[in-house]
Amino acid sequence: MMIRSTDPFREFDRLTQQLFGTTNRPAVMPMDAWREGDTFVVEFDLPGVSKESIDLDIERNVLTVRAERVVGNGDWEMLATERARGMFSRQLVLGDNLDLDRIEAAYDDGVLRLSIPVAERAKPRKIEITGATKDDQAAIGV
Repeated sequence: MMIRSTDPFREFDRLTQQLFGTTNRPAVMPMDAWREGDTFVVEFDLPGVSKESIDLDIERNVLTVRAERVVGNGDWEMLATERARGMFSRQLVLGDNLDLDRIEAAYDDGVLRLSIPVAERAKPRKIEITGATKDDQAAIGV
């Protein structure tokens, strides 16, 4: 007979902290990504974050998004705190088939939208087939 020594409530609490984060370690910013024709689009939800606190960096093929939701100062006492505050960071490894020199970023209504075009070298293209014609073959004696 096997005796379980785990506490299911502690495991549930650990799981919810991993999924939703804590005030000490906020959860990652939610993200959606999709392709629209020749453009790769990524959106991050950053409600309550000022545009000035958002920082985008790209090094090699790694895109880093950092943002901060500032804790308000005032002569008040917090009664409930469920929204994560502090610094958020997320990294994406982007493929070689994207044109990282032409990334466009827009921030509107708490949503950061990145548009990354597909590189010309990654787009499908037709390859012309060349070869000898029948006249060329007759001239060389084939």
